[in-house]
Amino acid sequence: MGDDSASTVDIVLIGGGIMSATMATMIQLMRPDWSIAMFERAESVATESSNAWNNAGTGHAGLCELNYTPLQKNGSVSTAKALTVNTQFQESLRYWAELVQRGSLVQPDRFIRSIPHVSYVSGETDVAFLRKRYDALAHKAPFRTMVFSDDSDQLVQWAPLMFEGRGGSTPIAMTRSVAGTDVNFGELTAQLVQSAMNGGMHLFTRHQVTGLSRRGDDWRVKVVNRDGGGKKFFDARFVFVGAGGTALHLLQASGIDEAKGYGGFPVSGQFLHCTDPELIARHAAKVYGQPQLNAPPMSMPHLDSRVIDGQRVLLFGPFAGVEPRFLKAGSWTDLFRSIKPNNLRTYLDVAHDEFGLTKYLIGQVLLKQGAKMDVLRDFIPSAQDSEWVLHNAGMRVQTLKPGANRHGKLEFGTEIVSSADGTIAGLLGASPGASTAVSIVAHILERSFPAEMARGVFDDIFPLRTAAATDYERTLLAGEDIIRDVLGLEGYGSNI
Repeated sequence: MGDDSASTVDIVLIGGGIMSATMATMIQLMRPDWSIAMFERAESVATESSNAWNNAGTGHAGLCELNYTPLQKNGSVSTAKALTVNTQFQESLRYWAELVQRGSLVQPDRFIRSIPHVSYVSGETDVAFLRKRYDALAHKAPFRTMVFSDDSDQLVQWAPLMFEGRGGSTPIAMTRSVAGTDVNFGELTAQLVQSAMNGGMHLFTRHQVTGLSRRGDDWRVKVVNRDGGGKKFFDARFVFVGAGGTALHLLQASGIDEAKGYGGFPVSGQFLHCTDPELIARHAAKVYGQPQLNAPPMSMPHLDSRVIDGQRVLLFGPFAGVEPRFLKAGSWTDLFRSIKPNNLRTYLDVAHDEFGLTKYLIGQVLLKQGAKMDVLRDFIPSAQDSEWVLHNAGMRVQTLKPGANRHGKLEFGTEIVSSADGTIAGLLGASPGASTAVSIVAHILERSFPAEMARGVFDDIFPLRTAAATDYERTLLAGEDIIRDVLGLEGYGSNI
């Protein structure tokens, strides 16, 4: 096919992960007549960060993640981030429930289940912080199931495995919420993609997007077949770059001004995977602890009970590392190819300002198996080396962002980068992205397709957006009843 010969579609989605899958189904609800093409470089969708073995599977709702409630200089606990993330996750749950009701998602128990979310701390300072955090959150409707305890008998009931063989007099405290969830984002992605394909979307696996350029009002997308090497071209009115680690490269290739100055810092992850079925059966919670000094948010230590492909598993980690690949199946030149004249200062600024993070990551790389087991023993004192093996999880590319006066800074979370005209948008960064995918995609659609979104297609799905401030709690509780009944989550519902 010559360079001037191209297929025409309305929408091109790059990457077959949870973000592109969410985008596909939301566009089909908004404009079912639009044509969509999705391109995934791997042999199937959800092989990178969305894969169940490559992420924590936590339905991030602010229930247990201590970094969402930082301690302020005045001694108070900030709850703004926790409340925002909780609302965004509520929107994801409500959207998934809507798709189940429509028959677009099937067997929700295959991708979501209830599980308690627990925060765990030790030492007088952190116990005092956790109590203060509880006092700041517990009176708010989304956190009403949260319970605080520093009573050893109660804690043993909540997490018996963590107290076997534990001695000493160090104070320990926990908060526990039954409204927590465990999400298999790989299964969810696969179901969303299948739903979009049923609605007419074309999926091209083993196809890699290698070029983006403007052609009038459209984008020309160059695609290479990774099996046969042939090239194809597609012209689209809108392009979404949901390609995980390679999103930075593609946004740079697009040439849009909004992507200039951005960089990426790849962080790898490893989990200790329990091999003893008896131990796995004795722990039923997601337990999050305090992150180590200078650790990125994705490295909050957690003891994680999960169900993956119908099997219960128990993971602990993550242990972070650094390598130049932007994907688990990426290239060792990814980092170096991302450095451009327009973002060199960003890289240099972050390298100067974030020495503590660099030192932390180097220390993590140098950790031997025995040292990692010692970290685990803070959670499970009786853990034996023979019961745990190391699992290499996915890559995360932390965003390096040009800030004030173009000074580069390390940005945590998920960053939306879109052109001024709204014809192309992409995502950089990591957690809590997957949990908040619906809100993120809705924000992009509002910017890129304001007329279509103004028609109110999603008003019933996102009632929290249209509810008056005085009706927020009532609207929230009513939504939880729907979530409980449709998704089968016993932890949700106003009758709790």
